[in-house]
Amino acid sequence: MTDFATRFRARPRSDRKVAYLADGRPAVELTHLELDRRASAVASWLAESGMAGRPVLLLYPAGLDFLVAFLGCLYARAVAVPAPLPLSGASRVDRVNRLVEDSGARVVLTDEAHVAVLGDLSARTFDETPAPGSWAPPEVGADTVAYLQYTSGSTSRPRGVEVTHGSLTHNLELFGKLSGDVPVRRIGGWLPHHHDMGLVGLQLQALHAGADLVLLSPEAVVARPIRWLRAISDHRVDWTVAPDFGYAWATRRIGDEELDGLDLSCLTMAVSGAEPIRIATLDAFADRFAPVGFRRGALSPGYGLAESTLVVTCTSRGLGPTVRRFTPESLAAGEVVLTPDPGGVPLVGCGEPGDMRVRVVDPATGAEVADGTIGEIRVAGPSLAAGYHDDPAATRAAFVTGADGRWLRTGDLGFLLDGQLYVTGRLKELIIVRGRNLYPHDIESSAREAHPDAGRGAAFGVRDADSGEHVVLVQEVRGASRGDPGGFADAVLDAVTGQFGVSASIVVVRSNAICRTTSGKVRRGHMRDLFLDGGLSALHSALTPAVAAIVAASGGTRA
Repeated sequence: MTDFATRFRARPRSDRKVAYLADGRPAVELTHLELDRRASAVASWLAESGMAGRPVLLLYPAGLDFLVAFLGCLYARAVAVPAPLPLSGASRVDRVNRLVEDSGARVVLTDEAHVAVLGDLSARTFDETPAPGSWAPPEVGADTVAYLQYTSGSTSRPRGVEVTHGSLTHNLELFGKLSGDVPVRRIGGWLPHHHDMGLVGLQLQALHAGADLVLLSPEAVVARPIRWLRAISDHRVDWTVAPDFGYAWATRRIGDEELDGLDLSCLTMAVSGAEPIRIATLDAFADRFAPVGFRRGALSPGYGLAESTLVVTCTSRGLGPTVRRFTPESLAAGEVVLTPDPGGVPLVGCGEPGDMRVRVVDPATGAEVADGTIGEIRVAGPSLAAGYHDDPAATRAAFVTGADGRWLRTGDLGFLLDGQLYVTGRLKELIIVRGRNLYPHDIESSAREAHPDAGRGAAFGVRDADSGEHVVLVQEVRGASRGDPGGFADAVLDAVTGQFGVSASIVVVRSNAICRTTSGKVRRGHMRDLFLDGGLSALHSALTPAVAAIVAASGGTRA
């Protein structure tokens, strides 16, 4: 096997660039050849320091320094551990401390500006590129761990996924095939480098494809999303990636006056990989930016997870989203039925399984189910990670070996239909009310659309021994409705009850009260714990008698 890093070292191009754009300052640029030389110097220092096979924590702001350090780790066979800078918020500091403890990292690489800030970490900081020494790259096997990709922790504590050189190389090749016969010229985006989509789908994919790379700061794009589309237009980017949030945010926050001079006709592949993918988001983005050249066929919904390096399935370039509508009753029962009714529930196909095998099974028995039946998605193939770092029990639980190979139990629910994979939700977050399957993101979406002042929400189930599971919604309120949270709650509950036919409880909270992971996913399990433990500061609560009794028994806060 020729791994990704070895291939890149063998052919770094002087006519391809990586660039970081920062408002008000000149772009920072490196050619692929310059990037290779700097990474080789870092690798030389790591090798001389005896770091082969050992974890190295990478704490960098957005920019090119991270990519230099990450490549240096791959070259030296050190185990890179990408992480967010712990510069604001106690939760971020706690997360980095947990990563240090879990990974066992004793060396931290960062840039010069952050050495003093990171001085409290019980690890050595390294802030400059050393001079190249006499260094030869070590042999790398397909099963050698390349880096630890820590999961977001939306349904459990973050775990370090051991991505091997073989799984990384295979996934980059798999992702690259989505472009078809048209080579990728320029990839651009803003996703953080410590997330799998930002690392593999953006930065490493550009190097693997021999394409230019245009990077922006995530914070800068969240503040002004026009920066993302302006970079695509100005630099003629033809491939970008973002979660559902990114496309929704750009649609809502970019004004008509900012479209002047924008030309998105260059963009032929816009990957959306968050779960769930909402067709309303994709349609709104396509409609909003069609006047400046964006084509709906460029949208490429996909499905993936860190345990499969990144991508499992994704829509190929130019095909556009596949959307089917299903009866709500069939989705609740787990056996999907197509409907031509515009009022049916629309689901977006995430592409056809190719180099990665996909099957859907009964979560309880592991038996494969028929197409059109909702079950747990399982995945097999060369992109699978080795397991979870220093957690053999979790590895055995998630990665199961049978007569036909090694399979990953994803914990995601979905179904196969006409060759397409459809993802419906998370197994751990599924709410079952009187035999009906309800998905938290559907309830949250209904609440968000019920009132213009509705912010983020977190839906989950609470259970008692007598009457089973009950729906609870913690819902942010903003704007003028903060003065009338009771009326706001009534409007939201009316919409949820009317759409899903269940009696729900609601807790109205202020903006930014919904806890999320570093990748923006709602931490529903954590919000459930806060609800039961009395950790929510409610502006208004309306609980059903059964839920009120559950809260009282747990010691939480009553309505």
